[in-house]
Formats: sequence, C-alpha cells, structure tokens
Amino acid sequence: MTDRYEQSMMDNLYWWGIPTLFRCPNQGPDGQDIALVGVPHSAGNGTTERDQHLGPRALRHVSAVQRRVHSVFEIDPWNSAKIADVGDVPFPRANDNEDCIERITAFYKDIDAAGARPVSIGGDHSITGGIVQALGCGRLAGGEPVSFLHLDAHTDVFTKVDHFLGAKKSAAHWGAYLADQGQVDPTRSMQIGLRGHPRSLDWLQPSYDYGYNIVTMREFRQRGLADVVAQTKEILGDRPVYITFDLDCLDPTVAPAVSNLEPGEKGFDIDEAVGILRAARGLNIVGGDVVCMMPTKDSPNNITALTAAAVMFEMISMIAENAS
Repeated sequence: MTDRYEQSMMDNLYWWGIPTLFRCPNQGPDGQDIALVGVPHSAGNGTTERDQHLGPRALRHVSAVQRRVHSVFEIDPWNSAKIADVGDVPFPRANDNEDCIERITAFYKDIDAAGARPVSIGGDHSITGGIVQALGCGRLAGGEPVSFLHLDAHTDVFTKVDHFLGAKKSAAHWGAYLADQGQVDPTRSMQIGLRGHPRSLDWLQPSYDYGYNIVTMREFRQRGLADVVAQTKEILGDRPVYITFDLDCLDPTVAPAVSNLEPGEKGFDIDEAVGILRAARGLNIVGGDVVCMMPTKDSPNNITALTAAAVMFEMISMIAENAS
C-alpha cells in the first residue's frame, strides 16, 4: 500500500498509470462542474500536415506532470470542482469535415445539457465552430450568444470563399458562420494577437465588418498588457464567455509544434498569454479550448504539449474558482 504522499508523487509521473487528462477520472459529464474533452479532428485545415488530431493523445501523455494547485489563485482546482475526462469525440468519418463538425456539436450538446463546462484539447481550429454551435444560446450560456476571448495569430473570419480547400465549416470560417447563426456576439468579443501572414491588405476587414474587437500583435506591443486586459474585461463584461486559444498566437520559440507557424513577428511569450487569459477570471466562462498542436513536430521534450497543458490548467482553474 502507498500512502497519500507516495501516491501524489507517483501521480506526477507522466509515464506511469492510465493517461487521462490531468489524472481526472474517466466518466460522463453528469454531475461534473468541468468536462475535459479530446477532439482529435484535423480535416478542417488542409494547408498543413494533418497531424492535429494527435493533440489529445499528446496532452494525455504529459498532463500528469502539470501543477496540482494554482499558486496565484490559491486553489486546488481538482478539489474545488468536480472534474472528469469524458473522453474523445468519436469520428467514424474522420476525413469528412462537415460530418465531424456536426458530431462535435452533438457531443457538446450532451455536455451542455449536463451543466458541465467543457475545456477541450484539439484538433484544428474548426473544432471551435462545432463546440460553440452547441454552447451558443445553450443552457450554460443562459440562452444567450457567447462572447469570444480569442487568442490567435489569425482571424478565422474568412468570407472571401465559402470553403477552405473543400471544408465549409473550416478552421478559417467559424468566426463568421457562428456570428451568422447567432451563436456568438462579435461586438462583445475580443480577438487578440493577430499577426498572420496576410495575402491581401484587407485581411482584417471581415473581422471589422462583423464587429469584432481586434488587437493585433503590433497594437498589443504598443499598448501593453494592462491596457489590453482592461479593454477585454470591459468588452466581455457580464457576458457568457468562451475562450479559444490557438497555440500559434505564441511565439514559435515557445510553441514550435503548431500547424501554422508565424515567423517574422514576435508572438506572445507565455506570461503575456496567461496574463490575457486571466482577464476572464471571475467572469462567466462557459468553456474553452486549446487548438492547433501538431505533436509530430514537437521538440523531444514535448514543450508544445506541456505548454498547451499549462494553458488548459489556467482555464480549468478559473472555472473551478468560480465553482468553488
């Protein structure tokens, strides 16, 4: 028999035991405050090697080594809230993006009905569309459209063509079609860190047309963290908030294993990104996701997977703090 200190030490070994997300029990969402979900989908972004579906497995591999307590919030999220790993969204037609998006929506409707707030690991960024089709105007959101806290190098509000290499509800389209469908309120949403390699000078215009509040990376450097956080708190206000975190918002030196690397302009360091995330602390966070990790491109020390897990831990801790 092991005592609790020995057990705690063993639980922190990523290579020991059954690799659920953050060592949480594997069970359904009923009765849970937070549902951790894997979304192994990569048919929504055809511009890169399609390895983003391996993200959930990579997170399960390393997440046991993550922190067990949040020293800034001074909480133990695992004991402050009921949290379960509810498994992966099943994709029997994994190469059919439109089928996968609808399966994501159906899976998350069950989570929403159970009252558990989902924190997910993808998967390419098209998964956000499927998730918010379920959460926007759903039970957790109180019947209202959600507001996005969106950290990304790209807008994902693509309106020039109605598909992206054949995928209609693609990684590039969700910011537009969710607004069209009424499941997100762009005017009460933030898009922060945009620095993507534009192919036209009007690359931000669709986001402006929808009313998104935009802070490009260049503007962030000029204004500073405190000013952007203050704007974010004001815009999100008392809205139901959904956080979506594309790992390519980080500088490639911080997260090298992402699907759309953006060299040439410095991305966020991890402290800056976490500082922006914490703008949502105390707000009505209905869920969040971390997307676009490509584990086959990661460093041998799994730094991108570890960083993705750290970002998930921040989301989990903020929701758990509210639950407690």
